[in-house]
Amino acid sequence: MAHIAKLRLLLFSALGPAIALLLLLFFAGYVVLGSNGVLAWGDYSRQLHAAQAELKQTRHAQAELRNRVDLLNPRRVDPDLSDELIRRQLGVIHHDEVVVPLN
Repeated sequence: MAHIAKLRLLLFSALGPAIALLLLLFFAGYVVLGSNGVLAWGDYSRQLHAAQAELKQTRHAQAELRNRVDLLNPRRVDPDLSDELIRRQLGVIHHDEVVVPLN
């Protein structure tokens, strides 16, 4: 009977540290394998580079559109652009036309 009591006391005294160790292992595993863990870091880096490339393309397209809007300003319309837009809307532009700049 005394051995059973000592064994029970030993098990109960080891229960707390065992639970703490299991929790520590769980959190360590989550640090490595979790959704925000070390292994996900590479994927986040790839996503960041892809987003930066997309941002660069978007800013380039935005600059082109801003330039086109500036050329269509009613106070100072670019004659070449207005001629191109008018001819395209009226349907008098041909697919084989070549624009030759004078400058």
